[in-house]
Amino acid sequence: MRLGAWCDLVPDELSTASPGSVSFDVHEFAVLADGRRLVLHRERGFSLSGPSDPWAFLTAASIEADVRTTVLPDEDGPDEHPYAWLAGLLHAHGVTASAQQLRAVPYVVELSDRVRQRLAPRADGA
Repeated sequence: MRLGAWCDLVPDELSTASPGSVSFDVHEFAVLADGRRLVLHRERGFSLSGPSDPWAFLTAASIEADVRTTVLPDEDGPDEHPYAWLAGLLHAHGVTASAQQLRAVPYVVELSDRVRQRLAPRADGA
């Protein structure tokens, strides 16, 4: 099993961010040993803005860091992720896993093709 967060670009026509900003949708998932991928929740996201085009300073690493911040627990605690809550979400899908077991599995951040394409070097070299 592994856990992760998926990050996709919110299309401009669906974004509620101010002009000149970019919005991202984030959901967490689990990939089970049998290969099934379960979406655990979909209610997270974030927006970024800058003095000019936000894409001018964004990198895959900076977006990944923002995704990880977005999925952190609301309260300070010993865990990087809300493992007990994630275990409960898995249980709702019929998967038994404890918070302790989830602490031991890999956690990955995946960027959508749409995000990766926006990060690709532009033809003008910028």
